[in-house]
Amino acid sequence: MRALSYGLGQQYFDDRNYRAAIQALLPIVEQTPEDVGTRLLLARAYFHSALLKPAEQHLLEIIERTPTEYYAHLLMARTLERLNRAEEATKHRRITAALTGDDSHLASQSLSAK
Repeated sequence: MRALSYGLGQQYFDDRNYRAAIQALLPIVEQTPEDVGTRLLLARAYFHSALLKPAEQHLLEIIERTPTEYYAHLLMARTLERLNRAEEATKHRRITAALTGDDSHLASQSLSAK
């Protein structure tokens, strides 16, 4: 059942039906909170749905469990920027750049930075 729900959540995400993806993925994350991959997909769905507080909460959980998950740091930076918390985002951009060796991650994607 878990694999079916995950597959459905992934399909919804791929189809850009982020709210449906959240509905499919949330029970999986509740049942297996240690599953970083599913939680990251859920956080991405929240981010793309502009539900930034839940995205931030799940990203914090991922970063706590797996501090070397560079994409969680990158998405956290983008989430914080969308919440007008650019100063906090800088920390996560620096971590992303350090983990990937790619300094292009240091540049903010927020509209205010352009």
